[in-house]
This record gives sequence, C-alpha cells and structure tokens, in this order.
Amino acid sequence: MSRRAPSDELVSDLVHDAAAAPSMHNAQPWRFRYVRRSRTLELRADLERAMPHSDPDNRALPIGCGAALLNLRVAVVHEGRHPEVRLLPDPTDRALLATVRLTGPASGERDLGALHPAIHQRHSSRYPFEETEIPEAVRAALAEAARVEGATLAFPTSWHLREVLELAQEAEARNITDPGSDQDLAQWTRVDTPAANADDGVPHYAFGPRMRGGKAPMRDFAGPRQTAGRDAAGFERTPQLALLSTDHDSPEDWLRAGQAVERVLLLATLEGLSSSFATQPLEWTDLRWPLRDPLTGSGYPQMLLRLGYGPEGPSTPRRPVSEILDIEP
Repeated sequence: MSRRAPSDELVSDLVHDAAAAPSMHNAQPWRFRYVRRSRTLELRADLERAMPHSDPDNRALPIGCGAALLNLRVAVVHEGRHPEVRLLPDPTDRALLATVRLTGPASGERDLGALHPAIHQRHSSRYPFEETEIPEAVRAALAEAARVEGATLAFPTSWHLREVLELAQEAEARNITDPGSDQDLAQWTRVDTPAANADDGVPHYAFGPRMRGGKAPMRDFAGPRQTAGRDAAGFERTPQLALLSTDHDSPEDWLRAGQAVERVLLLATLEGLSSSFATQPLEWTDLRWPLRDPLTGSGYPQMLLRLGYGPEGPSTPRRPVSEILDIEP
C-alpha cells in the first residue's frame, strides 16, 4: 500500500489530522498544498491569521504550524508511510514552512505512529485540575518526547515555579488593560456566535469557568465581555507547569518547538493528563526572558503548558479541509 501513490482522499484525511493541532486563539494559521507528481505536501503559513499584538515577533504562528506538522507526521506514519520532512526549504518563500514527501514504508517510527489515537482526543482544558502530582516516570517520558524533537521540557518547582506564576499573573494583568490584546480576543473569541456557525477561534463553551481561587495561570478569554451562564470555580493551589525551551530562537527553532509541544501533548493525552496553555508571559518580550531556568540561565522559552488530572476540554471548531488544502497535478 505504501508504494502506491496516495489517493486524494488519503491526503485529505492526513490534512484533517494535521489541522487538529492547537494554535494561538485557535486561529489555525496554516494552509496545505499537495503536489501529486512529487507526492509532497507543503505546509504554508496563513499570514492573514497572524496576530501582531499578541504575537509581535510572529513566533506563535510557526509554533502552531509546527504542531500541525507533528500531527501530519504522526498521521503519515500511521498510514504506513515515511514522512520525509524539510523545514524552511525555500528562503525566498517566507510562507513555505515545510515540505513533507510521502515515501515508504515507515520504519523505526513506531513511537510516532502510536500517538495517532490522541490527535482527536487532545483538547485544551480550561477547567480546574486535581492536586494529584504527575508521577516522575510520566514527567520523564514527556521530557524525552520534547528532546526527540530538539527541545527541552522542564517542570519548574519551588521558587522558580513561584516566579513563573508571578510572571504569568503580571502578563494577564497587562493583557486585560492592553487595547491590542483585547482586539485580538475580540477577533478570535466567539461569545455570541452559535457554535455551528464558527470554524475557528475559541467559542464561549471552551472558555472554562472564571477563576475564583487558586494559582493556575488562566487566561480569561471573555475579557470585558459578558458570557451568560458562565460559572466560577476554584483552581489548583499548586499548578503543575511545564516550560518548553530551545537552544536557539530562529524560525526553524519555532517550528521544532511546535512539533515538540504537540508530541508532548499527544503523549500526555495518552497518559490520561489534561492540558492547557499559559502563553501570556511569552507575549511580552520583557517577561519571556525571565521565564528561563534560573540555575542554567540557558535556552529560549517557547511555550508554557499547564498539565494535570482533570476534565477533558471540549472540542473546538476546525476549518473544513476543503478550505485549507489545494491539490495540484
């Protein structure tokens, strides 16, 4: 099967899996083009979905696309093929982030293919988590998943955790009063839009409850807008956060970070963990740098994850494959 040319239906299924990836405010800033003659899928940035206020360095966009690339790799391996990946293959085309040539058969990638069931199970959960500590063996496995993709995953503890939480709190306070951040929220949250009419953004049913107590670094997606029927709840007193970093800070590192984030999240899902993002301090240049490990002082923070045992988050809308995939001869 893997030696035959992929059918258009299979390619559509692969892109469907890729597009289940998380992205900032669920903007889904990607497009795909499949070239039949070379059996190659192109991953392209949809620059119209960039967020100049919340993502001033245009870093979160390729991280989201990197997560979609990891899903695509998982799906290709699951189908018995090998994904031959090239990052940033054309320096003259800034929107072309990666190419994936569908070769085969897959070999030595069993761990990657095993993540496939989690692609459509993984959803961001903005609900309270239990205080139950994640076992050290699970933490080690998640760190190894990040390492395989060229990133480092660390779990801040003690005074470093307190500093990270303070930075997240400071960032959230800034976002509440920042007109640009509020503009992005207004564009990418769906307070009044019926769920059936939205195919991107964060719908009101996925906001989660307002935080009544606890220290979890939660973003209030409602902003100043009123959301009918939204409850309040107490969150974790000791949140379990994971900080993902890379050795350098180039567009290629951002793509690798996105792949590492998604590989971590898929494995976490299979391990029974729920997850959400705490990107607020990463959106402010002066707050991002202090997130680093204070002992080593090295690495570039790319993503802050909140992990734990708690309710699964609801699924959020996705753009139809027909809108994000072009197929050429």
